[in-house]
Amino acid sequence: MEFLRPATWDEALAAKAEYPTALPIAGGTDVMVELNFDVHRPSAILDLNRVTELTEWTNDGSVVRLGASVPYARIISELAGPLPGLALAAHTVGSPQIRNRGGVGGNLGGASPAGDAHPALLAAGRDVFVEAASVRGTRLIPIDEFYVGVKRNSLEADELIRAVRIPVADGPQQFSKIGTRNAMVIAVCAFGFALHPKNGTVGTGIGSAAPTPRRAVEAEEYLQGVLAERGLWESGELLGTEVVQRFGELVKAAASPIDDVRGTADYRRHSLAVMARRTLTWCWNDYSKQIRSAA
Repeated sequence: MEFLRPATWDEALAAKAEYPTALPIAGGTDVMVELNFDVHRPSAILDLNRVTELTEWTNDGSVVRLGASVPYARIISELAGPLPGLALAAHTVGSPQIRNRGGVGGNLGGASPAGDAHPALLAAGRDVFVEAASVRGTRLIPIDEFYVGVKRNSLEADELIRAVRIPVADGPQQFSKIGTRNAMVIAVCAFGFALHPKNGTVGTGIGSAAPTPRRAVEAEEYLQGVLAERGLWESGELLGTEVVQRFGELVKAAASPIDDVRGTADYRRHSLAVMARRTLTWCWNDYSKQIRSAA
């Protein structure tokens, strides 16, 4: 097995071009598990830990450009304001040791439907982009087009994830996760939700309940229609039990889970409906308070 350790981003891209089957490693929190259990034996390992720019983030006031290797611990401590949904999801990742090492780039590269970052990224809006680079140049992949199958993404063989571009939150966001215990656990299912009052939309993200992370599109469209038709964005009035219940049912219907050792498909669907109702209620309560305080 070849071991490649570039010092710069340009060297990393050159190495990936020369060894397209090389497996990138930064935090290593997923990669090392697969290596230790002999699940995956790549021809080469591409160690990105010396490429310091991957651990940096910027915020221009409208978009956060999050380096692929910014650890979850720093997302929690430094980005809970502009990226509240992702920060909440980061809280649920593994242990303190894993949160200090792992980053969103690894979640995206592995593309596991159970990855904790995915629901929050989907819920953050359709203007989330994965910045993929190679010696041929850089392209921005919309988050909705990034996941193409079970643990498969849309990266080309010579591409590396450099960063993720995420809009700064303009409304409340939430993340909820069901696991077999409270820590160090893979999600049985997860759900991300966000209100986007500036453009009158809502965002959803379903995790660990389909072959890929996905949105609940019909649920989004239903809720957006209710909020617009009833003038609720302006008034902040209560949604009502019927709306909340219907939203949960539509989220449940958007899933296509399986039975496995962590939970049954029926349990996952039920849990998603509950999480959808709760996250919507939490977010709307926060939004209503903001409207009332601004009046």
